[in-house]
Amino acid sequence: MLLAGVLGLDPILAAPVVAAVLFAFGWVLQRGLVNRFVERPEHMQFILLLGIATIILNAMLMLFGPDSRNVMVPYSFDTVEIGPLLLDAVRLRAGAGAIVVTVALFAFFRFSRTGKAIRACADNPLGARVVGLNIDGLYALTFGIGAGVVGIAGALMTLLVDSRPQLAPEYTLLSFIIVIVGGLGSLPGALLGGMLIGFSEAMAGFLLDPSLKSLFSYGVLIVVLLLRPQGLLGKRS
Repeated sequence: MLLAGVLGLDPILAAPVVAAVLFAFGWVLQRGLVNRFVERPEHMQFILLLGIATIILNAMLMLFGPDSRNVMVPYSFDTVEIGPLLLDAVRLRAGAGAIVVTVALFAFFRFSRTGKAIRACADNPLGARVVGLNIDGLYALTFGIGAGVVGIAGALMTLLVDSRPQLAPEYTLLSFIIVIVGGLGSLPGALLGGMLIGFSEAMAGFLLDPSLKSLFSYGVLIVVLLLRPQGLLGKRS
């Protein structure tokens, strides 16, 4: 939002810059603070990250205020015609960007040595340490990648919604629903879950009432948990 408002930079072009800045922030935060809590009980880790999130939220309120802000791009009102369909150009570009990032992450974790090392640390930290992997460094790298991806998501979302500091908790909860529906630990599952939740909310808003969108999201979550507790593409533990 800052790059778009001050420099007039398209959010899609600003996404790599935002990702790089947040990657560095996430790496330093994990390396300097969060790593010290890895061996502590999970509730202490949760409280730590909740406190960090609260500090960031209030810092954003102090710097930018509580008002919503939007970004206008030259193609804000453009449409793309595909056969009988008219698609919003902004949503099409944001969706394409999300798919590209998802595919890139999947390829990184599936085929690169670093990605395989990160997966090994997640599956068996003790075994990964025994074979000589730098656990602390990989944790910091993973946290940085996660922060960078969040930055890309935020940059793409400025094309679709008005930005305000209080927006984060709403989409954090929605992200949790998507991950559970798709299956924990599955990137294709997260993509499928996001598409399913997005489609269900869009149809609920179009056919019934926009205020019922969340009702359908939680309905999908409940159905998936009842029929397939591990998620659509998740594996049984």
